[in-house]
Amino acid sequence: MKLIKNLIIPALLLIAPLAHGQFLKNLKDKVTSTTTSLGFSEEEAGNAIKEALQKGIVKGVGEVAQLDGYFGNPLVKIPFPEEAKFVESQLRSVGMGKLADDAILSLNRAAEDAAGEAKDIFIVAIKGLTFKDAVEIVRGEDNAATAYLQNTTSDNLKAKFQPIIAQSIEKVDATKYWDNVMNEYNKIPFMKKINPNLEEYVTEKAIEGLFVMVAQEEEKIREDPMARTSDILKKVFGNGGK
Repeated sequence: MKLIKNLIIPALLLIAPLAHGQFLKNLKDKVTSTTTSLGFSEEEAGNAIKEALQKGIVKGVGEVAQLDGYFGNPLVKIPFPEEAKFVESQLRSVGMGKLADDAILSLNRAAEDAAGEAKDIFIVAIKGLTFKDAVEIVRGEDNAATAYLQNTTSDNLKAKFQPIIAQSIEKVDATKYWDNVMNEYNKIPFMKKINPNLEEYVTEKAIEGLFVMVAQEEEKIREDPMARTSDILKKVFGNGGK
């Protein structure tokens, strides 16, 4: 069944405002300047952007692909499906809050278990960045890198995630907890029967959370590129990039 139409798209475009807009302006100037005046080429600038983004993605995905990566982060924590919010409220009203809490925890555990699979998809997309792509990202809007990843990875993420989420749901007993919730709810007289598609819902919410984290890392990269752990990053994001 279709859950929460177009749920992912707004979240994929989410990006916080920059605290230091001057950095982005400086970086734009660097990419469009000459090798002679700056000491590095446009190709090197593009490679540095790709490397910085790759590092940010690894970090962002890594944060959710661990215990409490989703459950312990209010920005990406997976709640009851919207259409089942009434179920949750009814259970809590009759003293069955723990049943609802267990179900929510299991959904988040499934997402955490599957999230690590996103890293390779993101890295392939970043490695596939052309110089033109890199320049457009720098010259583009504040969420240009996140939007690029959205356009190039969303279909692959969903296709790869759905079966992994299905396995994770079984692995963490999410189906059992959810069945317990629905069985108790359906015992309440005169209530409309509800049975959301857990695989689809958790897949969509897990991807939504991944892009929220990527957006945060993009902000950090644009604001203060501290990950200068390679020669190319030091060269491009060095003294003139502050």
